[in-house]
Amino acid sequence: MNRLVDATSPYLLQHADNPVDWWPWSDEAFAEAKRRDVPVLISVGYAACHWCHVMAHESFENEQVGALMNDNFVSIKVDREERPDVDAVYMTATQAMTGQGGWPMTVFATPDGTPFFCGTYFPRPNFVQLLQSVTTAWREQREEVVRQGAAVVEAIGGAQAVGGPTAPLDAPLLDAAAGRLASEYDATNGGFGGAPKFPPHMNLLFLLRHHQRTGDPRSLEITRHTAEAMARGGIYDQLASGFARYSVDAHWTVPHFEKMLYDNALLLRLYAQLWRLTGDPLARRVARDTARFLADELHRPGEGFASALDADTEGVEGLTYAWTPAQLVEALGEEDGRWATDLFAVTEEGTFEHGMSVLKLARDVDDAAPEVRARWQQVVGRLLSARDTRPQPARDDKVVAAWNGLAITAIVEFLQVAALYASPQDEDANLMDGVTIVADGAMRDAAEHLATVHLVDGRLRRVSRDGKVGEPAGVLEDYGCVAEAFCSLHQLTGEGRWLTLAGDLLDTALAHFAAPGGAFYDTADDAERLVARPADPTDNATPSGRSALIAGLVAYSALSGETRYREAAEAALATVSPIVGKHPRFTGYAAMVGEALLSGPYEIAVVTDDPAGDPLVAAARRHAPPGAVVVAGQPDQPGVPLLADRPLVDGRSAAYVCRGFVCQRPVTSVEELVAELS
Repeated sequence: MNRLVDATSPYLLQHADNPVDWWPWSDEAFAEAKRRDVPVLISVGYAACHWCHVMAHESFENEQVGALMNDNFVSIKVDREERPDVDAVYMTATQAMTGQGGWPMTVFATPDGTPFFCGTYFPRPNFVQLLQSVTTAWREQREEVVRQGAAVVEAIGGAQAVGGPTAPLDAPLLDAAAGRLASEYDATNGGFGGAPKFPPHMNLLFLLRHHQRTGDPRSLEITRHTAEAMARGGIYDQLASGFARYSVDAHWTVPHFEKMLYDNALLLRLYAQLWRLTGDPLARRVARDTARFLADELHRPGEGFASALDADTEGVEGLTYAWTPAQLVEALGEEDGRWATDLFAVTEEGTFEHGMSVLKLARDVDDAAPEVRARWQQVVGRLLSARDTRPQPARDDKVVAAWNGLAITAIVEFLQVAALYASPQDEDANLMDGVTIVADGAMRDAAEHLATVHLVDGRLRRVSRDGKVGEPAGVLEDYGCVAEAFCSLHQLTGEGRWLTLAGDLLDTALAHFAAPGGAFYDTADDAERLVARPADPTDNATPSGRSALIAGLVAYSALSGETRYREAAEAALATVSPIVGKHPRFTGYAAMVGEALLSGPYEIAVVTDDPAGDPLVAAARRHAPPGAVVVAGQPDQPGVPLLADRPLVDGRSAAYVCRGFVCQRPVTSVEELVAELS
C-alpha cells in the first residue's frame, strides 16, 4: 500500500504510483518497522533532482525491486525541502560514513531511526545487491549492525555539537575572510574552485559589503567578474532568464538544469546591489529579468513563490533548453540564424550532448549600439516563442517559507534600486515599469501568504501548497529568512504591521531555538525528536538557520531600537566567527551580516510628506552603507519606531542618521546626507 497519494509535496506525489509501499515520514512508519522487526529504508530527495528521477525510474518503478523493498523493509520517502531537519541529520550521517553526500540519499536505519548504512544514488543492479546484503546483515549480524548505528549517531552528534569556541567577528577576521576568498578565486572563469561550480551568491554579497566598508578594489573586481561570467554563461537562461542550480564544468557553460527559488532570490539580490553600487548595465538587465522570472515563472497568484523548475523534461535533461545551429536557422531564418549561432556560441560539435549546445552570450550586447541590442531582443523573442512549443519542465509548486522570505527581501531591494535609476528616457523604461509592477504584486502576495497561511497559532509552518499549509514545523532558517523579509517590507512600505510580525517571529526563535553559548539549534525545543538535534552553522545552498536569524535580529534591532536583539545577534555571530576565518566559502551570509554590524549598521530615518519622490530618500538608499536600514514617512508615523519624535526641520524634509544607536544632527540637503553616509 503506497501512502503518498495525499501528500502535499510534489516530490512525494511523483512516487505515489510506485510499486513500493512508501510511507511518508511519520511515527507510524517506525512503529510498523518495529512491529515487523525489519530495517527502515529512508530515501531523501526533491522534485527538481535529476538523479532522483533516474533512481526512481530504474529502481522504484520496477516491480521486482519494489517487491524486494516491501518484503524486507519499511520504506519512507522524504522531501528534503519539506523536512530539512530530517535531511540534515541523515546527510551528516551519510557524509560521516562515506565522506560525501548528495541526492538522492539512501539511508538504512533501525526501527528507532538510528542510521547504520548510508549512500546516495545506486544503479539498479547495485541497489538490488545492497538490499539483499542489508537484509542478510539484519537477520544474521544484528548486533554488529546496531553497534555500527550507535557509532554513526555518536559521530553525527559531535558534528552537530554546539558550545564550541567563540570570538568576536571583527575587522581583521573579515579582512582575512575576503583575502582567503581572493586566494581561492578563479581569475579565468570567475567564482571559486573547479567543477561542478555553484553560484557563490552569498560570498559575493559579502564581498560587495566588504568593498563598501573598506574600498577594497579586489573584492569588487571578483564580484563584477563572477557576476558577468555567470550572466554570460549557460547557467543563465539567455532567453527567459533565471539561473540553473550549478554548472557541471568550471566555466559556467553546461548547467544542471533545475532552477531553484533560493538561488534566483539570492542572485537577484546580488545583481540589484551590484547595479546600485556601480550602475552596471549588465547587472541592471540581469536584475530586472531575474525579477521578471520570479514573478512570471515561479509566482503562484494569491500565494507565494514555487520552489523550483525541474532539471528534466520528459526524463531528459536539457530537452527544453539546448539547440543545434540548424535549429536556430529553422527558427530564425538563414541570416538571423547564423548571427544567433555566433552570438550564443552554438557549434556543430555542441557544448552539451548529441551535438546540442546550451546558449551562452558570447558577445557584449549591453554596451552595444542600439540597433544591435534591438536585433538581439528580437532574436531572443523569436527563439523563446519557438522554445515554448517544446515540452516544458515541471514546476515544484510547494511554497517554502524560508525561500519565500529570501525572495521577498530580494524583490524589495530590487524595487528600491529600480526606483533610484528610473528614467522615462531609457529605451526599455516601459519594460522596467512592467517588471516592477508584477514583481511588487508577487512579492506582496507572498508576504500575505506567509503572514496568513504559514503562521499558525503564532508558529511558522515550513511549507504549503494550493493554499493549504503543511504539517512540518518551521525550522530556524524559516524564522530568520521570514523575519528579515518582513523587516525589508517594513522599510519599503512604512507599515508597522510587518515590523511587529518580524519581532514576534524573532521572539519565538529566541524562546524555542536557543542553544548554549549564544548558538541556535535548527529545530525547536518542542519539535519532533530525531536521533540528533541539528545545529549546522555553515552556509551552503541557502543561508544557515543561524546566519538567517542573525540577519533578522540585526535588521530588527536597527529598526526597533531594541538592543537585546543586537546582543543576541552578536553572541550568535561569535559562534560562527571561528569558521569565517578558516572557511569563508561556507560562511558568506554570516560574513555579510558581520559587515553590517561592523559598519553600524546605519539607521536612516527620513521624515517627509513624499516618501516615494523625496530626493533625501533616494540619496539615503543610493548611498546606504552595508546593512543600513532606511525608513521614510511622516513624523511619528504609527508603527515606525525610527520616525518617532523626529519632526520636520523648519517645515522641510529631514534625514536623521544614527549608527549603532548614536545619532547625528538632522540634515535637510542631499549633500549633507551623502557626506554623513560617506
